[in-house]
Parts: sequence; C-alpha cells; structure tokens
Amino acid sequence: MAKRMILMLTLMAAFIAALGFVKIRQFQAMADQFAAMQPPPEAVTTAVAEREDWPAALTAIGTVAAIQGVTVSADLPGIVERIAFDSGRTVREGDILVELDTRQEQAQLAAAEAQLELARLNFERMQGLVQEDAVSRAEYDSAAAAYKQAQARIREIGATIERKTIRAPFSGFLGIRQVNLGQYLSGGDPVVPLQSLNPIYVNFGVPQQNGAQMRVGRRIRIAGEDLGGIEVEGRVTAIDSVVDQTTRNVQVQATLSNRGGKLRPGMFVEVQVVVGASRSVVPLPASAISYAPYGDSVFVVTELKDQQGQPYRGVRQQFVKLGDARGDQIAVISGLEPGEEVVTSGVFKLRNGAAVRVNNTVRPSNSRAPKPKDS
Repeated sequence: MAKRMILMLTLMAAFIAALGFVKIRQFQAMADQFAAMQPPPEAVTTAVAEREDWPAALTAIGTVAAIQGVTVSADLPGIVERIAFDSGRTVREGDILVELDTRQEQAQLAAAEAQLELARLNFERMQGLVQEDAVSRAEYDSAAAAYKQAQARIREIGATIERKTIRAPFSGFLGIRQVNLGQYLSGGDPVVPLQSLNPIYVNFGVPQQNGAQMRVGRRIRIAGEDLGGIEVEGRVTAIDSVVDQTTRNVQVQATLSNRGGKLRPGMFVEVQVVVGASRSVVPLPASAISYAPYGDSVFVVTELKDQQGQPYRGVRQQFVKLGDARGDQIAVISGLEPGEEVVTSGVFKLRNGAAVRVNNTVRPSNSRAPKPKDS
C-alpha cells in the first residue's frame, strides 16, 4: 500500500513538473514575441536645421513718451471768447490757441493810460517848478513816483491781457480740445494736450544683471505691427542712476526719430538693444525643445536598426545649449549641426530610439516676428 502511494506521488510530481516546464516555455516565447514587437511610428513634423547670424541683443518691453508733452491750461480765469485751433492739428511755438474775454482789462487799461497821461503832465510840470525852486524836492519826488507807478500799472494790465491769450509753448501735435466757446475757465483748467513727437523717447527697463551692458550711444531697434512692418532705430541717451527696488530693473531711455508720427506717447513697443557682435546660431521653433531638469534636448530624425537588424526611421535625443528667444524661435548655440532634421512638434510623446512618421502638412509657426492671425 505504501509503495503504491509513493509511486502515485512520484508520477503526480513528474506530471506537474512537466506541465510547469511547458508553461514556462510558453511564457518565455510570449515575452520574446512582445519584446520583438515595435510600437507603431509616431506622427511628427520636422524642420531642417539651418545656421543664421543673430546679433547679440537684449529684449525688453518699452513705453513711448514725448520729449515734450503738456496739457495746455488756462493761466488766469476768464470766459472763452475765441478758439483758434482744431483738434489733432500741428501747431508751431507761439501760435494762438484760445483767447479769453479781456473787455474788463481793456477798460482798466484805458483808465490806466489816462492816469499815466495825467501823471506824466504833473511830472513834467514839477520838473520845471523844481528848477525854479517853486516846489519842494519832496513834491517833485512824489510826482516822479506817481508817474512810474502809472507806467507800471500799464505794464501790469498789459501782462494780464497777454496772459489771457493762450499760446502753444512749443511746436507739436494737439490732442482733443477740452473747452468750448463761452465756457468759464478757472486758473489751471485744461485746454488741450500738446505733444512734441519728433524725436521721441522710449523708456524701458533691463534686469540689474544686464545693467552693466547698457551704454549711452548703444543702438536700439523697435518693430511692431503698429509701425506697418518697418523697424525704427535709435540710440540710448540716458540711464537711470538707481535700481528700482520693486522690480530690480534699471530704467533706460532711448531717443528715436519719428518723422511719420507713428509712435505715440503711451504705446507699448518691443525694444532690442544691440550689446555685441553677431553670433552664429541654429534657430528652431520653441515647440521643438524638450525641457527637463537634467538638460534641454531635441529629437533628431535619423536611420536606426531594430533588434533584428532591420532599418527604420527613428529619432535620436540630442542635448543642446539654448540662447535667446525671438518670436516663435529659440537659438540653439551648441549641440546641433546644420542639415540635421529636427522634430518640431510631438516631442512630448517621443523617447530615444522611437520610430516616427514625418508629416509636414501642417507645421508649427517659425517666425522671428510673428503676427497673430486675428490681430
């Protein structure tokens, strides 16, 4: 009985061992089959790397400001009698803008002129009498003082009349008038904005670590859709002596020619300050860069071989050093050679050695000065 039990257990153990061996071989075959399988190629877009010369420049956002800009105001109170300008027109220094009612001052001037005539006659009479010792010296001095006071009164009233004629303090462009005929103006009430637009200032800030690169005379360039696609160049003319404690930026002021008047005070513009010689870079769309804590990289399309030695079109991850960004482009300083085909979209789903299928029907934007479609 015991022998029969031992034999049965032995046969059962042999059967189980054989079954386990067969299953292990099946699982190994399945694993080898899965390992040999290649995932389907990923659809990507590509661009061929080309080398360009980019000038070394700092980019900042600036604000346009007038070299001279004021809101012309009333100096003295009065009623608007005449408006001698049109909104939005050009005026020259000294041109009359507004005249206030001066009828009261004109009447005062006529009375003062009569008083001056009387004082003059008294003074001349006293001159003859004092020479004959007919009047005292004190009476003569009093007549002379009255004559001078009458002259001063004439000048005072004349200055008041002149101050009620509001003139352009400098040549420039007028804004929208803020007065109407018959309106009463108090001293300091606004009449019209006046801006001198040629030349014009652009004020911008640069980080404190770049402040040492700013020099008076450095060339700047601004461009924008508001300028009709043209670039305007100017020079740095002033650098602030302090660093802003809030932003840690150094304020810089540049002067530009604005003959067409396209730059207006208050506009935002993109400013590029040339700080050195041009250097050779490989510009790529920003979507081509794979950012990571251990380094930035791109994927280069090349011919690879699988485990069976069969060739396929795949990607090789290439680490690169990046420079400045301009528009849609980022400058690659090193790590990439001209002529290499670089993946420009779909990099987030790639890995080193992944198979790809290139479809350049729709490509990402790759412009140094992009313009929004619906702007």
